[in-house]
Amino acid sequence: MPSDRQNTERPDFERRLSDALHETGAAFDADRSALVDAGTARGRRLRRRRAAVLGSVAGVALVGVGGALVVADGGSSDRLPASVTGTPKPSGASSPAPVTADRMISTLEALLPEGRFSKAEGRGVDPNEPLVAPYAQVVYDDGHGAAAVSVTVDRVAPGGYDARQAVRCPDKVYAPYDSCVTSRLPDSSVVTVVKGYEYPDRRLDTKLWTAALVTPDGHHVSVSEWNAAAEKGAPVSRDRPPLSADQLRTLAAAREWRGVVDAVPMDPRQTQEPPIAQDDGTALRHTLAALLPKGLKVVAHGADDDSQFTYLVVDDGRGRSLVQINVQPDMSDVAGQLFGAGSETLPDGTLVAERKAPGEKGGDGVVMWTVDTLRTDGFRVVISAFNSGSQQTAATRTAPALTLKQLRGIALSPRWRR
Repeated sequence: MPSDRQNTERPDFERRLSDALHETGAAFDADRSALVDAGTARGRRLRRRRAAVLGSVAGVALVGVGGALVVADGGSSDRLPASVTGTPKPSGASSPAPVTADRMISTLEALLPEGRFSKAEGRGVDPNEPLVAPYAQVVYDDGHGAAAVSVTVDRVAPGGYDARQAVRCPDKVYAPYDSCVTSRLPDSSVVTVVKGYEYPDRRLDTKLWTAALVTPDGHHVSVSEWNAAAEKGAPVSRDRPPLSADQLRTLAAAREWRGVVDAVPMDPRQTQEPPIAQDDGTALRHTLAALLPKGLKVVAHGADDDSQFTYLVVDDGRGRSLVQINVQPDMSDVAGQLFGAGSETLPDGTLVAERKAPGEKGGDGVVMWTVDTLRTDGFRVVISAFNSGSQQTAATRTAPALTLKQLRGIALSPRWRR
């Protein structure tokens, strides 16, 4: 059945990420908040801020963090038949036919099982906007209830940080899920299927199942489906999303999307990401652990793959407490947004802001204590502590395990300069 097509703004996370890279001062929605930076260099750093603490808004890990090519929660790695993946088009091939919004929508509909389609929307390839990813989204009904299904395609630097993050299982401290399975295809592409939830705190039973594929050439395809007719604001219409895990993999791996990515112009400002060794965040985690007050036992910690963000879950015998930190250079341009009335200026010019606020991710009774610091050269250290081991779970104690004074001491420590 023909779709009601409209070329409108996309309501999902991938669209917000792509559009945000061209907007100065805008922000993501609170569920996946991130401070929008101007310029490609700032945009690249934005994508690396997994769970950044951003002023009064707590950052959240971008979906896709954990361990590359590992199988979580008892899943099993598998391979798809070569017929599914097709043959990627060489990056140096001649320009393919233009990719329009209608082509994106019709391709998505053709690749889905038989059903009814409505409320279609999309965006094609715009040569003048290489960072705005083409996408399509439809409401699909296979006879068992309406469900939103979307696809986004873009480029990532082959072997770079974004490529690795796109196919990594989420960190359950920030994005609880039921299962995550990563597979390698015959052409060495990697695809990860995650069965999770739109709301990490499960305040509504809206399921979000995703498949993310990255090819050795940097083609990135992201497919999402819900058990409701919209990402947010629509009632649950079925028990689960319509496509199985295998169907999600097949949809993400369809050769039609490779041709679309080939039509996306290379951003001339995009450079090869640094090798994985330079993304090592081990020193960051060890420094945070060394600066903790005595009596705190580290019971969990984040992955060591980000040199700007890490977290620890600590326990002093009175309940778990999440402590997360970002250490970021060149952040002077956000001073006006983060350090307003009530901020303090130290004798050396360092700006300091202290905040106590409710948690923002739905955990019952969770509070968030934050100390944000910005040196005169733009070197920023921001640390937060919570009275729970995760923002999505209920409070395990009356207050975080660290006081504001202790958080301030950690943020202002000269060790971060090392």
